[in-house]
Amino acid sequence: MTPLALIRHGPTVWNEQKRLQGQTDVPLSPDGHAKVSGWRVPDEFAAYHWVASPLTRAQQTAAHLGLAVETEPAIVEMHWGEWEGRTGEELREIYGDEFQRRADMGLDLRPDGGESPRDVRTRVENWVAGVAASGRPTGAVAHQGIIRAMISLATGWNMTKKPPHEMDWASVHLFTVSADGIVAIDRLNISLVAE
Repeated sequence: MTPLALIRHGPTVWNEQKRLQGQTDVPLSPDGHAKVSGWRVPDEFAAYHWVASPLTRAQQTAAHLGLAVETEPAIVEMHWGEWEGRTGEELREIYGDEFQRRADMGLDLRPDGGESPRDVRTRVENWVAGVAASGRPTGAVAHQGIIRAMISLATGWNMTKKPPHEMDWASVHLFTVSADGIVAIDRLNISLVAE
């Protein structure tokens, strides 16, 4: 079994405004920089091979954590298409009942001009297969959508209801991947907050 540790980037202004970021390259906010500067990666992950999404917010988070990372395009956030930069409230005003109908589709929700969570999960599954083939303990600084895809792969969650686990985003989420690419949860919510 190959261990795979995932960390979500720190907060951005768009996170604070509850805007869909997707692949828009929004950097960490001043508050995000302050929060992440207080994070520390637990020693058990020090020898892992670390990668990060190409987006600035993930790269900045990795830098704050003192991680030397390779950029991994496969773990970029979900592309929300024309919905990027908008809040749920704004989308309800634009789409009316159609917005909720699409949201209720879970894995098959597809924003105009974007990708679905199922597309993201397939992308992540292909990346995970490469990690499993390498057998190298790996860590990644990525995005909520990537971690949600991992939870879906591990549990079968179809994203139509709340996630099966409460997530603390100032944490490492540790999974294992078998040689044939099967994902399992090892431990979630391993705190990054320095004590």
